[in-house]
Amino acid sequence: MLIFWEQRLVFLATPKAGSSAVEAALEPLASAAIQRPEPLKHMNAQDFRTHLLPYLEAQTGERFETVALMREPIGWLRSWYRFRLRDDFDVPDHPMAGRSFEAFARDYMATPRPSYAEIGSQSAILGDAEGHSLVDRIFRYEEIDRFVHFLEDRLNCMITLPRVNVPPAVDVQLSAETEAQLHSAMARDFALYSGL
Repeated sequence: MLIFWEQRLVFLATPKAGSSAVEAALEPLASAAIQRPEPLKHMNAQDFRTHLLPYLEAQTGERFETVALMREPIGWLRSWYRFRLRDDFDVPDHPMAGRSFEAFARDYMATPRPSYAEIGSQSAILGDAEGHSLVDRIFRYEEIDRFVHFLEDRLNCMITLPRVNVPPAVDVQLSAETEAQLHSAMARDFALYSGL
């Protein structure tokens, strides 16, 4: 999370949607950068609106605008899969060892989910219990240039995002059946994403 006090702007960090690159580029410009611990770095919009936003607005007497990035839902799941695979290189009995993306996607849809597939959802991070957005402006990760232009206008500076936290390239193919099931299982994420 990055707080830009003078600009009355807050960037909420959605996991696996470019937040590390944004934070690397903009942390020197931010009034506050909350990068640790993980629950604060990736505070969901509901918790932010309940706990931190009232404080910021009470201190300034002005409204703060929230912005975030959201990734196409299956692309987001692919990014999580690649990220989780990084953990298994040195641990032969790691639960991700030898696991395909197809298997990981099915694990994500399982009830209960295995711990390595317990990653939540973007709609839960960015929205309310019904999946309605609680963020003022959400930009598609796949159109990150629009987000960068928005930030350049608000912060009055040129911005170049570095490539950081890049997971390994692996096979992330899905069967048509599993992809259709994901569209159903991630319906709130797809609805939120399609409305951006």
